[in-house]
Order: sequence, then structure tokens, then C-alpha cells
Amino acid sequence: MHESLSLPDTVVLSLPSAAYYIPNFISPSEEQQIDNHIHKLPQTRWTVLTHRRLLSLPSALTGTARDTLLALPLPSYLSDAVLPRLKALGLFSESAHGAPNHVLVNEYRAGEGIMPHEDGPAYCPITATISLGGHTVLNIYKKKEDGEREASPTWRILQEPRSLLVTTGDMYKDTLHGIAEREIDEGLGPETVVNWDMLGDKMAYAAGSAKRDTRISLTYRDVLKVAKLGNAMRFMNKK
Repeated sequence: MHESLSLPDTVVLSLPSAAYYIPNFISPSEEQQIDNHIHKLPQTRWTVLTHRRLLSLPSALTGTARDTLLALPLPSYLSDAVLPRLKALGLFSESAHGAPNHVLVNEYRAGEGIMPHEDGPAYCPITATISLGGHTVLNIYKKKEDGEREASPTWRILQEPRSLLVTTGDMYKDTLHGIAEREIDEGLGPETVVNWDMLGDKMAYAAGSAKRDTRISLTYRDVLKVAKLGNAMRFMNKK
């Protein structure tokens, strides 16, 4: 999909440099296949938090600083359809390993969200997030000089099902992002949603409000530190 698309065509101009948005990055059948594989994983693989649950694939980060990934391949259902398209767009070409090596899977039910935050120093400064199932509205906050965030979000990004959102550069370093805990997103329109003109299906949100469904986000990242499995096991056995 999007064989003729180039990265400059997808930049969200009103955001700090740089964020990119592509609707329908994967097909409905690919979305269903990925979702099926994720839900076949044992419940014990999930980490259950108060307002969402998550998976860390191919493994959780290890080490005292939780910043080291075991040298394992991504599952094929997360890599086969997605990684070639990211590469074709030139994404992750300048990251440490030239491609994502980790996917954080978050499941949000309607009414669930996540506090404003920034991605930590364990990763190269680029993320690529695909949404499955439902939409969400991502709130973007400017970071103040003291490192704290502004009280209210400056921008809102509507992430449709099957879409791709990429953040890098100043957008990655100088902003925080979060999802409000609500069942219905309201006030949606060209004046409030920075990627409105880039949406694949504006009519789905033309009424100005949209009820959330369960959404799974796949956030592709490149973890800087990677440990061979044998070395990691020796490290853990010393603990």
C-alpha cells in the first residue's frame, strides 16, 4: 500500500518538526491478522496496569536501567507487512540499527488513556505507531524550559484505525503526548485537529464527536542497547 507515497507528502505541517501521518497504512485484512496473533498470546505475557494493558515484543527491556533489549527478532506478524513499508519511506534509516527492533503494544478500552509523557533515552529519537481497532485523539503538550509540560495540550492528532503516526526530531524531544480518559472524543474538526485534512475518512468524524472502541497501538522503536541472549542470561543469573 502507498507504493507511490513519499515522506514529505505525509508531514503534519502545523506541528514541530517532524511528525508524519499516513491513513490506511495497513489494510483491514492485515489489521485483523495482527490483532488475531496478538490475542492468541497467553494472558501471562500481558502487563496489566490500572488504565490499560501492554505487551513488550520481542521481550521486555532488561538491565538495572531497563534500557537493554534481548537480541531476538520481531514476530513475523509485526514485521513482514510493516518493516518494508517503513524502509521504503526512509524511516529508521538513520537509527542505530537501521530498523525498529522493538514494538510496545498497548490496549486501551473505551474510557482508558495514558498520562502525558515522553519516550525515554533507551530509544533512538523516532517512533512509528500503528492503530488497530479504534481511533484515538493524541494530545500534544509543549515542554517548558524547566522540563515540565504546559497545563493544556497545544495540539490534537486524530489517529484513525490502520493509520501510521511517526514522531521524530523536535517533535520527539520537545513535546509530551498523552491520551485523555474518555469514552467519546468531542470538538473534532479542522480547527482543532491538526491532521484533519490528512484523514482517510473525514465523514466518520464530521459530526464533531466520535465514540471510542477498544484500540491497540503498536509503537515501533529502535532500542539503542541490545544484548546477546547468552550474555543477558549470565547477567540475570548474577542478580
